[in-house]
Amino acid sequence: MGLDVGWAVRWLTLSAQAMAEHRVELIELDRPIGDSDHGENMDRGFKAVMDKLAETPPETPAAALKLTAMTLMSKVGGAAGPLYGTAFLRAATALGEASDVDAATLAAALQAARDGIVARGKAESGDKTMVDAWTPAIEAAAAAAGDGDGDVRKVLLAAAEAAEAGAVSTDPMLARKGRASYLGERSIGHRDPGAVSSALILRAAAGAAE
Repeated sequence: MGLDVGWAVRWLTLSAQAMAEHRVELIELDRPIGDSDHGENMDRGFKAVMDKLAETPPETPAAALKLTAMTLMSKVGGAAGPLYGTAFLRAATALGEASDVDAATLAAALQAARDGIVARGKAESGDKTMVDAWTPAIEAAAAAAGDGDGDVRKVLLAAAEAAEAGAVSTDPMLARKGRASYLGERSIGHRDPGAVSSALILRAAAGAAE
């Protein structure tokens, strides 16, 4: 069983719900090391995505992700808009015109999303950014896809669990990119909000496949 456009729309719907539910948490995480606006920006951005999906229902998973990319780039302020926009756009390109996404294509799309974030933000693993959630996620997804049973749900679940662990791993890190890097040693002990929102989005992708 692959993933169709219904899955993509459920993923984005669950992501929007997660951003609304965790808006205050993301704001609080961003307060000591950022601009305190990550939760507000992500909630607003995904609400706009929901409006766009209602206006123009997509016909393929890639179309849903491309619409998301364009919306987030225009509606989400700070670094998150361009980073997430690039991620969703790269993922959409990797999916192509497929109406049914298999495990290998899914893993490739997740990697394309991570690579887009790296290209746009110039961050690496260990820099205390969303890359620290995405890199373990794509590694886990690739391993799950490589098992050969073709279970897309297993790929997404592996990615979500690895992303959540990756977000937690940012707690003791010294920020080397973004606004948090200006704080130096004071950035240690705070969880990166972008890594947390990334984990929420990947968990939503897994939930949509259930």
